[in-house]
Amino acid sequence: RVTGPNGNSIFLPAAGCRREQEVCNRGSYGGCWSSTLHSNDSHDAYDLDFDSSNHDWGSDFRYYARTVRPVCE
Repeated sequence: RVTGPNGNSIFLPAAGCRREQEVCNRGSYGGCWSSTLHSNDSHDAYDLDFDSSNHDWGSDFRYYARTVRPVCE
């Protein structure tokens, strides 16, 4: 659960990711897509990756499935 300074929160599950037909790192890793494609390669999109001790913005192939892309209302 991530809580912002305004008190609103979102739950990001550590559901792993899909690489081809395999689900990897279920229970220890999570990721979610941003709505932005990589500026140099439309096969990639920016994402947030996290585990129990770290988080990082990066980019990855869009065919590597992520579980959720949060949307702000």
